[in-house]
Parts: sequence; structure tokens; C-alpha cells
Amino acid sequence: MLRTTFSQIQRRAFTNTSRLLIAEGDVIPNVEVQLKSPGETVKTQDLFKGKKSILFGVPGAFTPGCSKTHLPGYIKEAETLKSKGVDLVACVAVNDAFVMTEWGKAHQADNKVTLLADSKGELAKAMDLDFDASGALGNHRFKRFAAILEDGKVKKLFVEPDTTGLNVSLVENVVKSL
Repeated sequence: MLRTTFSQIQRRAFTNTSRLLIAEGDVIPNVEVQLKSPGETVKTQDLFKGKKSILFGVPGAFTPGCSKTHLPGYIKEAETLKSKGVDLVACVAVNDAFVMTEWGKAHQADNKVTLLADSKGELAKAMDLDFDASGALGNHRFKRFAAILEDGKVKKLFVEPDTTGLNVSLVENVVKSL
């Protein structure tokens, strides 16, 4: 369950919505995501419990910005992140586990970035970081974001203001905040 902050209450009052964008200080929603297959799942709170982690979300595996820039940047800087105390780097997308697994293989992500499949978009919705990409990608997808988590709590959040851009959520910005 998300902890509601005063600013979120104010935002809800002015936007008349019950959905709340996850914010710094919130605990990550406890949603089941898939690892290498639909039968291999983990609850997000269990995955991030007791760890300093980076979670970043992308609109889709094998899409240009995600494949050319976002994921490769985190893979390239995996050792730098570990040297700054990061125990786990994970990437999540609204894709199935098989697609995420193959995407990870294509980019040699093993032992660097853990790929998480949010196949039904439940985590994206729970974090209120989803957007309608049905015109281009067929369904709702994750907005591009990154978060520094400590024991499952959001310490720093980087959400692209234009949903899919490649500016604030890049690994270079995350490293500066560690």
C-alpha cells in the first residue's frame, strides 16, 4: 500500500482522481512481476527488501530509445552503480517475460540488470506511471522513469516530463544522486 503524502492529498483534491503518482518517500507497491518466464514471479516488495536498488522503467523492450540508450546505459554503468552501494539494478516494462528475457540476452544484461516483466501493466498502474501507447505499442505502457530505492522506499524519483524522453531518467543523472 502506498503511503499518501500531504502533497498527494492536495493533488488529488485539485485533480479529482483517486490515482496517485508514486512520490519520493513512498514504498514501492507490492505487485507481482515476472522474471524469466510467466511461472517465475516475485513480489516487488520482496525483491527490493533490504537492498539499495535502482528501478527504471521503459515504454517497451526492443523499442529504439530503450534499446539504443536507456538499457545499454545502465548495463554499461553497472559496476559504477555497485561501487556506489547499489545492490540491484532492475528494468521494468509492460512486456511479457519471454520478450524481456530475449531483450536482456540481446544486450548481455545478465548479472548487470535484472529484467522485470509487468505483463498486465499492474505495477505501472499502481505507480501511476502508465500512459496510453495503444497507437504505437498496442496498449498502456510505462512512462520512462528511474527511481533510487532503499529497502523498497523511493528515495529519489526521475520521471520524464514528456513521458518517453531520454533526459532525466538516464543513468548519468541517477549516478549523480547516489
